[in-house]
Amino acid sequence: MQALVLPEPGRAVLAQIPDPTPQPGEALLRVRRVGLCGSDLNSFRGLNPLVTYPRVPGHEIAATILSLPSAMPDTGLLTVGMDVTLSPYTHCGHCSACRAGRSNACQFNQTLGVQRDGALAELVAVPVDRLFPATLASPRLTLEELVLVEPLTVGFHAVARSQATAEDTVLILGAGGVGLGAVAAAAMRGATVLAVDRNPDRLAVARQAGATHTLVPDVDPTAPAARSLAEQVRSLTGGHGPSVVIEAIGTPETFRAAIDLVAFAGRVVYIGYAKQPVSYETRLFVQKELDIRGSRNALPEDFRAVIAMLALRRFPLQAAIGCSVPLSQAPSIFERWQQDPGAFTKIVLTLDDCQVPR
Repeated sequence: MQALVLPEPGRAVLAQIPDPTPQPGEALLRVRRVGLCGSDLNSFRGLNPLVTYPRVPGHEIAATILSLPSAMPDTGLLTVGMDVTLSPYTHCGHCSACRAGRSNACQFNQTLGVQRDGALAELVAVPVDRLFPATLASPRLTLEELVLVEPLTVGFHAVARSQATAEDTVLILGAGGVGLGAVAAAAMRGATVLAVDRNPDRLAVARQAGATHTLVPDVDPTAPAARSLAEQVRSLTGGHGPSVVIEAIGTPETFRAAIDLVAFAGRVVYIGYAKQPVSYETRLFVQKELDIRGSRNALPEDFRAVIAMLALRRFPLQAAIGCSVPLSQAPSIFERWQQDPGAFTKIVLTLDDCQVPR
């Protein structure tokens, strides 16, 4: 079958690889859509320390079931021909995180397209307990909605970790795919949502997803009417700062900004990885008595929550997908993406033209 392969950092090629052989308990899927995220770009650039080469990327998936395990009970929940998305994570069931019911943070997790080959191929075999059908909510989700489920779940999980309620003001640093999920999740909880990004197009989508206010941080601090991000946030929060800050960018500057901006007795949730060491004014940890939490991947309940949200047809689906291109153009899109990352929002690769045997 045809697949996109990263043979080494800086190269993406179309190649023929063996068809997968489903193991007991696995379904065989025809891949229809694959979304790309920042971790895929880092894998292409050689900046993802968890990736070895060669590697097939791809973990944001919409697919159609071609076959199911013969011993699987016929519950009607999953049937051949049904469109699905999936959780791309594994869990061991034995580490401390799994024993605590937080399998998303499994010590030995292997994510599709990262520690193991992903779904940027015509076919993929995955355990049936990882599948979420398009019919889980009503009306059923489209392929374009299904491919957005996984990236949105990461933001949903971060908001769940923050324990945000309608009483909170939630500041979200970064309005990319993950940050957009956090915006939608916080808005669904009734919180006042402040979204921060340098990209005006992303902020426009964030407003459609439920952001109450959108802020641009210090683009030109010398401009006559310019105000720092801290000044903008203070003016919107009565001088107190937001009760929750969710960091979805992953830079030392935004890691520190989260601590600086959050209110006293506030909560900070980190999703992004800072690629360099971060120096903090640790006095604020104690003086503000902060709750500082990490957020990793997502749980099954986050997938169900996103699917239910998308079924309401209130999420700005078309605006959230920046471009959709066939698999044949994947190598060139990676090249263009690395040259100008800011020019792209969500990239979706389509595989409908691939000749898949049935």
